[in-house]
Amino acid sequence: MIWVGSGLLLLVAVSGFGVVNTRDVTSQVIALSFYGVLMGLTFFFFQAPDVALSQITVGAVALPLMVMLAISRMKFRAANRQEKGERDA
Repeated sequence: MIWVGSGLLLLVAVSGFGVVNTRDVTSQVIALSFYGVLMGLTFFFFQAPDVALSQITVGAVALPLMVMLAISRMKFRAANRQEKGERDA
């Protein structure tokens, strides 16, 4: 049983390293979501199901969704600014 816990912790460490080293924003958000799922599984394995459910909800769903929405909003605003600049010139 200790091997499963050690394996989960190792996967969490590798996944966290992958989140930090990913350069593309979309890939980084997907890696962040995977990291959230792994953290939720780790909490569930170490007998904290309430924390695991919260982690999956926030870390695997809500946070990546908010990041992607913020990125799309920034791209939309940049496109609008560029469009207005082209019309004024």
